[in-house]
Amino acid sequence: MNEGHPVQALWCDPAGGIVARIVRALAERQVHAARTVVLVPYAQLMGVARAMWARCGSPGFVPRFETTHNWARSAGGFVPSGYDIAHDMARDLVTAQALLSQAGFSAERFALAGRLVELAYQLVPLAAAVSPDERVGEWAARAALVAEAGSESEWFRTESALIRIAVAWVATSGYATDVLQRDSTRAQVDALLVLEGFQTDPLTQALCALWGDRALRLSLVPADTRPEAAASHVALDPEDEAELAAACVLRHLAEDRAPVALVATDRALTRRISAQLKAQGVITHDETGWKLSTTRAAATLMSSVRACAHDASSDQVLEWLKSGADGDALVVQSLEARLRREGVRDWSAWCALVARSEKPHDATLLSFTEAIEERRAPMMRSRTLAEWLRALRELLEAGDQWEPLSEDMAGGKVIAALWLDAGAHGDDEEFPGGRHTLAEFTAWVRDVLEDASFVPPAGDQAPKVVVLPLYQLLGRAFGAVVIPGCDDRRLPASPEPPGNWSAAQRADLGLPSRETLEAAQRAAWAMALHNLSCELLWRQSDANGEPVRPSPLVQALQLDHALRPATDPRSPREVAVQRTEYPKPSGALLPLQNISTSVYEDLRRCPYRFFALRQLGLRSADELDAEVDKRDFGNWLHAVLGHFHQALAEAPTQDAQERAAFIEEAARRATRELGLSDAEFLPFAAAWPAVRDGYLHWLTGHEASGAVFVESEPWKEQPLGDLRLIGRLDRIDRMPDGQPFVIDYKTESASVSKERVKDPTEDTQLAFYAALVADDTLRAAYVNVGEKSSGTQTVEQPAVVEARDALVAGIIHDFTRIAQGAPLPPLGEGAVCDYCAARGLCRKDFWEVAQ
Repeated sequence: MNEGHPVQALWCDPAGGIVARIVRALAERQVHAARTVVLVPYAQLMGVARAMWARCGSPGFVPRFETTHNWARSAGGFVPSGYDIAHDMARDLVTAQALLSQAGFSAERFALAGRLVELAYQLVPLAAAVSPDERVGEWAARAALVAEAGSESEWFRTESALIRIAVAWVATSGYATDVLQRDSTRAQVDALLVLEGFQTDPLTQALCALWGDRALRLSLVPADTRPEAAASHVALDPEDEAELAAACVLRHLAEDRAPVALVATDRALTRRISAQLKAQGVITHDETGWKLSTTRAAATLMSSVRACAHDASSDQVLEWLKSGADGDALVVQSLEARLRREGVRDWSAWCALVARSEKPHDATLLSFTEAIEERRAPMMRSRTLAEWLRALRELLEAGDQWEPLSEDMAGGKVIAALWLDAGAHGDDEEFPGGRHTLAEFTAWVRDVLEDASFVPPAGDQAPKVVVLPLYQLLGRAFGAVVIPGCDDRRLPASPEPPGNWSAAQRADLGLPSRETLEAAQRAAWAMALHNLSCELLWRQSDANGEPVRPSPLVQALQLDHALRPATDPRSPREVAVQRTEYPKPSGALLPLQNISTSVYEDLRRCPYRFFALRQLGLRSADELDAEVDKRDFGNWLHAVLGHFHQALAEAPTQDAQERAAFIEEAARRATRELGLSDAEFLPFAAAWPAVRDGYLHWLTGHEASGAVFVESEPWKEQPLGDLRLIGRLDRIDRMPDGQPFVIDYKTESASVSKERVKDPTEDTQLAFYAALVADDTLRAAYVNVGEKSSGTQTVEQPAVVEARDALVAGIIHDFTRIAQGAPLPPLGEGAVCDYCAARGLCRKDFWEVAQ
C-alpha cells in the first residue's frame, strides 16, 4: 500500500490510527489480544484489518477480526428447524406458505408468500438484536402494534395481517447470532471492539450493551473527509458511458494505480463495463455478484420447467430443446423451421396438427413430438415439493442437462439453491405444505433463483479491478476509484428506503429512516471522493433517448467547483475510408423453375433482393409468439370466405339468414384452424359484424350481375418455356358470357387498390393471376372487404389481358437475361428498402455513404 494513501493513515497513524487505538485500549484494560474480538462492518474488511495489524500492530497475538455472522458461525453451528427463518429462500417460502395457511390465507398462500418473506427479512435485523426472551415478549408486542395501524381499513387489512404474521414469525424464530448473546460466549471474550461504518447496526449495539465497560466503539469514517477535486466525464448514452468507464480503468492500470475500485451503481452498466475490460484481457473481481436468475444455468433450468406447462408455447418448448444435448440436432432444426413456417404458436396445437397429418415426411416429426410428450407428461400432475425436486432432476437428466449444469459454477449454485442435490433434496417433513401444481412449483423456483446471488470466486492473485458497492470503499485502499452511473436515477442523494413501511412505522420499529440512509449515502460519497484518483461518469441521455441529469451529489460538487473535466481516456485512431463496393452478383448458376407472383415481385422491386431471398434462399426467422395483426386478420378472412363459398356451393341458397349462418360457421372453423384464441382476436371480432354484412350485401349485387362462383383457393400451374408459373388464387367466378372472373381479396383501403390498377404494367399481381388461368380473355379485380361505410367494393383492372401479355413477355425476357449472367444489383430506392430483409446483406447503408 502507498504510504501516503489516506487509508494508510486511517489504520496506521501512530497518534490516532485504528490499530494504535486498539493497542492502547487493550493496554489500558489489560486485556489479552487473543481474548479480544474486533467487529468490522463487512466481511472484506476482515482480511484488510489483519493485514493492517501485521503492518503496524503490536507483536505477538492478534485480535480476532470478525463480522457478527462469521463470529456466530465459529462460536456455534446453527441449524434452523421448525419454523425458524433460514435465510434460504427455498425453505423460507415454504414456511411462509404454511404460516399463511394457518392464518386463514390458504387460498392466497402462493401469491402472498413472497411478500411475507420480504417483510420478515426486513424485520430480522431488529429481532435478532434482542434476546430470545425479550423477542417473544416485549419486542413482539411493540412490533405488533405497528400492524394495527390502518387495519380498520379494508385497503390495508391484508397488509396488516401480513405484518402480524411476519412479526410472529421473526419473534419465535431462532437465529445464528443468538449464540453471541449467551453467557458462555461472553465468558470467552474479555473485550469487544466495534469498528463502526456509515450506519449503526442494531446487533452490534445490543452486543455493546451486553459487554458494558468491556466494549469500545471506534469509527472507521475518517474525521477529515474533505473531497479531493474529482475528475468528471459526461457520456452521450449508456454505451458511451460503459466505453468511457472501461477506458478510465485501463488508463489507471497503465499508470500503475492498481487495484482500481469500480463502484457498482447499475448492474447492467457494470456488466457491460466488465465485458469490455475482459475483451482487453482484464478480469474483474465482482464482490457484489448478480442475481442467480440471470445466469445461463438458471435460464436453462427455467426453460425446462416452463416447457412442461400444459399451455406451453412453441417458443418455450424450442428453447428447452435447444438448451439440451439435442439442441443442434437436425430434427430440432426441422421442427423449428416447420413451426415457424406454419406459424404454430401453441405447442398443443402443433401436437394436434402433426398427429392428424398424413404426409410421409411428417412421420419423423411425429415420432420426435411423441418422445417430447413422454418427457413432458410426468410433469403435469400435482405433487409435494420434495417429489417435484426429484421429478425436476429426472427431467434434467433425461435431457442430458444435469451434467453440464453440475459442472458449471453458476449451475452448482442453482442446484444448491433449489436443493436438487442427490443427498440433500429433502423430504416431505423438510418441505411441508401439501401438494403443488406445476404453475405453483414454477413460481417457487423463480422466486428462489431471483433471491439468490452468484458471486464468482476470486482468483489466486490479487485482483487488479474490484467491483464493489459504494459503502465497501470504507477502510480499504485503492489506487483509483471509478464511479459510473452518477446520474439522478442510479445515484440519488436520498435513497428510497426498502419496503413499503411508512415513516411512522419505521420510527416505531427502529428501521432506518430516509434521513439515516441519506446521511450514510453522503458519508460514503465523501469517502469515495477522499481518494486521490477518483473519476465520476454520467450520461446525458438514456437508452431510449430521454435526457438524464447528474446526481444531486454531483451537482453539489459542481456548485462547489470541486469537479474538473477530464480528457477522454480513449485514444483516437485514424481509419482509412474503404469504399464499400456496390454489389453486382450473378444468378446464372442458381436457376429457378417455379415462379410465383411474390418471386417475380421481388425481382421487379430489387434484383438483389430477388438474388438474396429467392436464389440464395435466405430467410429471417419469423417470430412465433407475435401479436395478432392486420395480416393475420387478412389470412383469417381469406379462410373464412373460402369455407363460406365452398359451403354455399354445396348447399345453394338465397336466404339471407341461411347465408349469415354459413359465414358464421366458416368464421368459427377458420378461427379453430388458425389457432386463434378469443382474447387475441378480440380487436378484429368487434369489426367482424360490419365486415360480414358488407360482404354479404356486395355478394348479392355481384351475383345479380350474372357472376357464378366456380372455385375457391385453387392451386394453378402454367408452363412457360423452361419456367413454371405457380400460385394460389383467392377465387374464380364465371360470367354469363363464359369469361372467367379472377378475384383477389384485399383488406387494404379501396383507394390503395384503385391506385394499383391505374398503371396496368406496374401492378403485377392481377396480371400474374391472369397468366395462371388458361383463357385468352378474362376479367380480374380486387375485392376490398372493408368495415367502413363503403363496405365491400370491386376494383377491376380493365386492361388485364394486355397487362398479362406484357407480364409474360417480361418474365421470359428477365429470366433469359439472368440465365445469361446479367448482374443483379440492388436498386436502393423507394420504400421497399425500409423493410427489406436483405438490407444488411447488400450493405446499402454503407455504399450509399461511400458513393
